[in-house]
Amino acid sequence: MKKWLALSLIPLVSLTGFLACDDSTQVSAPPDGGSPDSGSPDAGNAFRSLANPPAPVPTAVGRGGAAATVDVRATLAAIEILKLGGNAIDASVAAAAVLGVTDPFSCGIGGGGFMVIYLAKENRFVTVDHREKAPKAQTASLFYAEGKRIDTNEIIASGLSVGVPGTVRGWDEALRRYGKKSLGEVLQPGIFVAENGFVVDTTFVDQTKRNQARFQRVSSARKLYLTDAGEPRAVGDLFKNPDLGATYRKIAEGGTRVFYEGEVGQKIVDAVRQPPEANPPLRPGVMTMEDLANYDARVRLPVESTYRGHTVVGMPAPSSGGMTLAETLNILTPYTETGDRELHLHRYIEASRLAYADRNAFHGDPEYTDVPLQGLLSPAFAQTRRALITDTAATGSAKAGDPYAHQSDPSPGRPPVQPPALDTSPGGATRETTHLTVTDSEGNIVSYTFTIEFEGGSSIVVPGLGFILNNELTDFDIPTDPNAKAANILEPGKRPRSSMTPTLIFKDGKPRVALGSPGGSTIITTVGQTVINYLDFNMPIAEALASPRVSERNIVVTPGTDTKSTAEPAFINSDIGTKLKARGHQFVEMAEIGAATGIQFNEDGTLTAVAEPVRRGGGSAMVVTP
Repeated sequence: MKKWLALSLIPLVSLTGFLACDDSTQVSAPPDGGSPDSGSPDAGNAFRSLANPPAPVPTAVGRGGAAATVDVRATLAAIEILKLGGNAIDASVAAAAVLGVTDPFSCGIGGGGFMVIYLAKENRFVTVDHREKAPKAQTASLFYAEGKRIDTNEIIASGLSVGVPGTVRGWDEALRRYGKKSLGEVLQPGIFVAENGFVVDTTFVDQTKRNQARFQRVSSARKLYLTDAGEPRAVGDLFKNPDLGATYRKIAEGGTRVFYEGEVGQKIVDAVRQPPEANPPLRPGVMTMEDLANYDARVRLPVESTYRGHTVVGMPAPSSGGMTLAETLNILTPYTETGDRELHLHRYIEASRLAYADRNAFHGDPEYTDVPLQGLLSPAFAQTRRALITDTAATGSAKAGDPYAHQSDPSPGRPPVQPPALDTSPGGATRETTHLTVTDSEGNIVSYTFTIEFEGGSSIVVPGLGFILNNELTDFDIPTDPNAKAANILEPGKRPRSSMTPTLIFKDGKPRVALGSPGGSTIITTVGQTVINYLDFNMPIAEALASPRVSERNIVVTPGTDTKSTAEPAFINSDIGTKLKARGHQFVEMAEIGAATGIQFNEDGTLTAVAEPVRRGGGSAMVVTP
């Protein structure tokens, strides 16, 4: 049963826009007076620069607006939209649409995401939740056969794992509420890149290779992403996706109804219920056209907390990112010995471990789960968690605390349920997502993370449409015992818990930093460590983002043993890594953690846009006026 009490914790803004019969009538007409959703007739001409983009650079300083993404074409698309009079919301959607073409194994219109937005003129924050939802007929029991949980890999690559996609609805909602341009206009850069192609790089090839066996298995994925010989494209090849270009055009011309009620939606449902030919066959899902038609995005109030005199603004449930980051920082707040990096990182690792224990126990879709937000973020609760931190690494698995004791109207304490979920390994390299950060000349900011879940999603390319469907329902807890209960158990219509952590940091009412990252459950720690680097260690934002990473998520690799933190080799082999091992910390090596982007707002009015210099092949940062 839905627990509507949760809505009092995270209020929803009016969703009147979703009641309209025709989405296309609610967007503003483009400046040339063309049809509302079609964009300018020659709009493609404005984006010819995308055919020959400049070499990507990870840091750019200037004025007039800025953008940072994992791909130079997406970053350039955002900048071009800003130059054409669009704002940060318009530019973020344009960049996201291009990433759906160039970064298709991480994101796209077959998935969902979260936007954290700052509206400068109104001086307020909003978030747009367009997380995927479980179909109405989907129950937790469908992940079990003969009383046992179906093999994880079999769930991942199936129609059963596909949540109702939210990306297109989220884009449209953000644009209609806060943008200047129509959905049709901002899709033009994505259309251009899909139809004209882009040069394949090493990252694209490597991602294809990691999914080669899965793509070979599924006919529609094999046809789009592999050669006739069943091999990945070669570095330097020109890759075109005319099917996706045509899908974007249909959405641009017909609005969201094409996707949620029309021919695109019908093909999605067909692919879920009768997956493309595969050997062995994929398990079918239960999504219907009614599920698509009833999908709505949510405009929610953000999670706000304070740290070192700064306001930290993040995403609320069903994302666990904003709350887990806030709890971690709350635990660290009283510690002042930040000059001792090793000691402070020890405490950060321990605080993260405790916050993840609470995340696993209490976080879920607030429309189904009574998330004790006030208790989780109260200083008194943080004090109870901080008391568990000593000068040496803790042993065993951390247990959840009791945030209910710190609610204004406290509910009775109850033993938290922590069933094993799919994400129990210390790895996470296969969980991919993407993040982009944009600001404009008016001071609006968008920190946006969106995904199709695992790298390559469900591996189901919708035949004739050119995009991969998500496997987001694997983000629900799927315990060994089919009768176990938890905050994040699958229920019909429910949104799975996420780790996406789009974040804004303000001081004295002015923006300081916007950032976020991909990386599955390591997203929260990637953002957290970057914040620590920036605010506690006084690193410039580029250095804070590029520094070696460690990720503690309260994961026990082998039952009965201690937790182990995932860390990059450069962190493990550093002097600090050696000292942390002497305190009892154990590390599991992971080549890369995250692929962040961000923007720093400098005191002189300039902007510093930053992306990864190396991770995931390096990202791209640009400004309107260098």
